[in-house]
Amino acid sequence: MGCCLSSLLQLKKPSADDDGRGHAHAHPHAHAHPHPHANNSIHQNHHHQNEVEAAPQTGDCAPSFLEFSFADLKAATNNFSSDHIVSEICDKAPNVVYRGRLQTENNLGCIAVKKFSKAAWPDAKQFAAEAYGVGKLRNKRLANLIGFCCEGDERLLVAEYMPNCTLAKHLFHWEKQTIEWAMRLRVALYIAEALEYCSQAARPLYHDLNADRVLFDEDGDPRLSCFGLMKNSMDGKSYSTNLAYTPPEYLKDGTVIPESVIYSFGTILLDLLSGKHVPPNQALDMIGGKHISLLMDSHLEGKFSTEEATLVFELASQCLQYEPMDRPSIKELVAALVPLQNKSDIPSYEMLGIPKQERIPLVSQQPLSQMGDACARVDLTAIHQLLLLSHYKDDDGSYELSFQEWTQQIRDMLEARKRGDIAFRDKDFEGAIDGYTTFIDVGNVLSPTVYARRSICHLLCDQPDFALRDAMQAQLIHPEWHVAFYLQAVALVKLGMPKDAADMLNEACTLEKRRHRGRAY
Repeated sequence: MGCCLSSLLQLKKPSADDDGRGHAHAHPHAHAHPHPHANNSIHQNHHHQNEVEAAPQTGDCAPSFLEFSFADLKAATNNFSSDHIVSEICDKAPNVVYRGRLQTENNLGCIAVKKFSKAAWPDAKQFAAEAYGVGKLRNKRLANLIGFCCEGDERLLVAEYMPNCTLAKHLFHWEKQTIEWAMRLRVALYIAEALEYCSQAARPLYHDLNADRVLFDEDGDPRLSCFGLMKNSMDGKSYSTNLAYTPPEYLKDGTVIPESVIYSFGTILLDLLSGKHVPPNQALDMIGGKHISLLMDSHLEGKFSTEEATLVFELASQCLQYEPMDRPSIKELVAALVPLQNKSDIPSYEMLGIPKQERIPLVSQQPLSQMGDACARVDLTAIHQLLLLSHYKDDDGSYELSFQEWTQQIRDMLEARKRGDIAFRDKDFEGAIDGYTTFIDVGNVLSPTVYARRSICHLLCDQPDFALRDAMQAQLIHPEWHVAFYLQAVALVKLGMPKDAADMLNEACTLEKRRHRGRAY
């Protein structure tokens, strides 16, 4: 994406401050440190269709491990705005995860930033050493750790951003559709493979494994959050969930061992079966030799294999054994889950019911604004959010009503726009289209923002031809408005015209840069 902007990431080569083991002392500026590659022999012992790459080259999976300045991350998260929080907000959550966006020559794009409480890691060197240890891992089953910040009292981790929510959201709080059975089996396998990779890479401990730690990437593939590979604090608790889901050995004396991770994996298997966060003892008592259907998620409507579900329940029961030595190894779990994969040819995004990831190819590499980046990624949700936040600031001078027309029509017109705005805010896109259409039809009002909002609503309703028409209308009203060009680019790629989309995207970038230069004078 070209060269970085002034407020973004600063990089420099490793200095003599490094301690020789890959652990750097805290520094207020950002450093670039290539991560060491892990042992390439991992996963040679078992082969299957969804083979996991042990430690791919840096460019194949995630950027090099970096040290960020606090200013970089503050800018990326809009001063750690509450609007950017993506983690669960509750009193029991000691640390907060934010969504951020960086534009650098490393093309980091969207990032997830975990901000620790001030007292969590008082020893900067220990925090940096732990971060570097996790930062060495690179695997397509992980949401990889790509950097950290250790500046003054600030302690932050930076990971790849996963845009399609958590397993908890898809299982417990879904809106359009629940996860189908084959996808649940894929989740179980992929997370088991992630844990196996970590174990073989000498990071067998995972703290507080639960459905919120399972994330879905842009292709809908499940990944394990790297944040659980570090404790929430230097001397703090490893489990923040309800005690009913905590391994017995941890309840007994605070011990966390590799078998504790297996216990927690068993609770995730129960989540996948039931569609609810059922305490292990309650789930085991619920079955007690009875039929597996008593536990199964009713939203599956019986669309699952009883034989497969019984096997998954048996695996969960083994994982939840009281004695750690009685639990299976992660390698055994992977081997048991591989034969259950029966829709390997169907992509995850299709089974999750999310749009296929698309991207507009840039003709020239140049930095992108938030809107430009969202449009280049064809991220309709992000575009909607940005249009929502921009309000009507670009509509100055666009109204052409006479006083008589104002007195006769303004009430109906503003009421229609208000209905559209409320529906737009609430993601009722068909309702927003109705409201904005009435606004446009009521009087001679020229609002590029209304056309832009109706355009993204059409895109979200899979109507790219109508979206293109509205984006072009916004351009007619405001010929130099970059947003109108961005939306035309997205509509064009949806209509199967990627070259035209790329040309339009670059034109939008040029207009936006020209606009910012004009404001600077």
